Amino acid sequence: MNAEHFTIGFIGLGLIGGSIAKTIRRVHPDTVIYGFDTDREAGELACQEGVLNQFFDAVDSRFSSCDILFLCAPVSVNIAYLRELKDIVAPQCLITDVGSVKTPIQEAVDALGLSPQFIGGHPMVGSEKTGYENAGDHLIENAYYFLTPSDRTMFYLTATFSSFIQGLGALAVTLKPEQHDYITASISHIPHIIAAELVHLVRRADTDNGMLRQLAAGGFKDITRIASSSPVMWEQICLNNSGNIRSLLTDMVRDLQQVIGELDEGNGGFVNEYFRTASEYRNSVPDHSIGLFEKVHKLYVYIPDEPGTLASVASQLAFNNINIKNIGIVHNREFEEGVLEIILYDDESCTKAARVLEERNYIVHVR
Repeated sequence: MNAEHFTIGFIGLGLIGGSIAKTIRRVHPDTVIYGFDTDREAGELACQEGVLNQFFDAVDSRFSSCDILFLCAPVSVNIAYLRELKDIVAPQCLITDVGSVKTPIQEAVDALGLSPQFIGGHPMVGSEKTGYENAGDHLIENAYYFLTPSDRTMFYLTATFSSFIQGLGALAVTLKPEQHDYITASISHIPHIIAAELVHLVRRADTDNGMLRQLAAGGFKDITRIASSSPVMWEQICLNNSGNIRSLLTDMVRDLQQVIGELDEGNGGFVNEYFRTASEYRNSVPDHSIGLFEKVHKLYVYIPDEPGTLASVASQLAFNNINIKNIGIVHNREFEEGVLEIILYDDESCTKAARVLEERNYIVHVR
């Protein structure tokens, strides 16, 4: 298969499907791309932007000419579409998905006899935002992209697809489906549940006048940001990877019970070691590649409470052609190093903005 002359289909044009489609259009502008989504407006917008050559209103034989077919709907929906596609796709068509759980769809593929032409896929990117309107043509750039071929997948398809994914700027990593599901449960599914539980903890403890909600702004919103992700998507993920999630949550409950016990005993040494080892491991996590959670590019700046100071900072950045995504005053600074929070679009803008402000004697901290 020649990447420049592929015909590629997308079933689902949300954040991930839309971003991959946009990336393919940017990298391989002559590719023919077809798409289907239950959200017709998303398909029409993709056509208007030139991402799709054609939007289909159903999953039918019009997808039979595809060299690659991306399934970008929730896991159970993708499995249902597989049954419809079984008698539609050509034997040489590579079928892949982008779901966060791989074992259930691999089992469905095996049962349908589609194993030779299926490679599970999962780009390790995410956002609390959803939908085609938030898709971008650089979302998967420098991000890990899991590929989970089975023992029955045609070897040349695995090699071809791995090369194709890397050509889009992602970093292809091959794993077995069960390995993938345990890893993503550890570094994605459990963190999402914990973030949601932290929000519930504060919600339950909040006063009638919402004081906790007001005071929790700042660091609390950052560490719980992923709790704003799609409930529909996370219902699917949790139900389809419940075994791994249950096992890891059980381990966590046991560990938390130990923390409670050591606090009851007044064991300061345990508490110190608990935070020290967590800090060391957290600081060893690399920051050079995109992970499952969308990185936020932030600056924190100390500014005096004087008229015109905020406008001066914004003007300096504008004068240097630095676009600001969001800006605001931080009132709860328990976790933040500065009064003014500036959110930018990328690392380059963040570095440039810090330099510009430091040259003007502002105290700046880069998140």
